[in-house]
Order: sequence, then structure tokens, then C-alpha cells
Amino acid sequence: MTEHIEHHEKNDSLLKIAFNLAGACIISGIIIATVYFLTDDIAKQKQAELNTLALKSLVTEADQYTPIEGKSGWYQASKDGQVIAYVIPSESKGYGGTIKLLVAVSPDNQVLKYTITESKETPGLGDKAAKPPFYEQFTGKTSTQLKVTKDAGNKEDIQAISGATITSRAVTLAVKQAVDESSELTKGGN
Repeated sequence: MTEHIEHHEKNDSLLKIAFNLAGACIISGIIIATVYFLTDDIAKQKQAELNTLALKSLVTEADQYTPIEGKSGWYQASKDGQVIAYVIPSESKGYGGTIKLLVAVSPDNQVLKYTITESKETPGLGDKAAKPPFYEQFTGKTSTQLKVTKDAGNKEDIQAISGATITSRAVTLAVKQAVDESSELTKGGN
């Protein structure tokens, strides 16, 4: 009889633990869902603000940034009603993974500027792609001029970052893709 009582008490004890764990999971889930619900709008607003800041940093002279219909993340930058640039998202695989950029391209398909929005490149090497003098080489270049070189005497192409050739090629490829896509857009008459 004592064994039966002990066995029954063990089952009750396990059942209590299971109910307590289930209750804790349900309460935790409700708390997480509530926090997400309350902060989702704030997170979206902050992301929109960051996006606007990125657009303004790329095309500082624009007074209006209009999303391009049918192109996710693409913008047309205008000043006094005239299109002065297209801002196009692009990405390529670098040494540390995917590198994501926003690229500002002029209506005549020349690089104005780019900003790296996401990168896991090596600090001190690959992260130089977001800094001068590397990014300054791109300004005014057309698609055909976007080639990476290690030849210091070659001033026509993009000079690779020493020790970060893979990153240099990835960023250059992403910028070239954006310029080529801009070219398709302007050819289409938009």
C-alpha cells in the first residue's frame, strides 16, 4: 500500500511540474507577443527613419525621395521636380558573407555614391570598403569602368583594398549590378 501511495505521489509531483512548465510557457508566450505587438510599429518607424537617413546621405541635394513602383527598396531622388538620381539596393557575396548596399546612380548611369547597409567583412581589412579612399574611386564611373585591379598604376579601374580583394570585388560587383539595373530602368523611360 505504501508503494502505491509513493507511486501516486510521484505521478502527482510530475503532473504539477508539467502544469507549472506549461503555465510558464503560456505566460512567457503572452508576454513576448505583447511586447512584439507594442514595439512592432516603433521598430518599423525607426527602420523608415534609418532608410530616410541613408537616402539623404547618398543624395544630399535631393528634396524628395519617391519609391519606384514595382521595385522593392528602389527610390527616385528629385530636386525641384527633376530626377537627379536613382537609389538602388544591391548585394554580393564577400569574404565574410553577403554585403548589402544602397547605390545612388545618376540618370546618365554614373555612380554617385554608395553606402554599405550590411556587412560581416573583416574589421581593419574588408570594412575599408565603406571608407575613403576606396569608395571615392566609384564616383562618376559607368558600368564598363567598374573592374577591380591590383595594379597601382591603373587609375581607370577600381584599386583593390590590399588584403581584401574578395571584398573589393564583391562591392564593385554589387555597384555594377545597381548601375546596370539603373540603365534598364532609364531605358524603360521611367
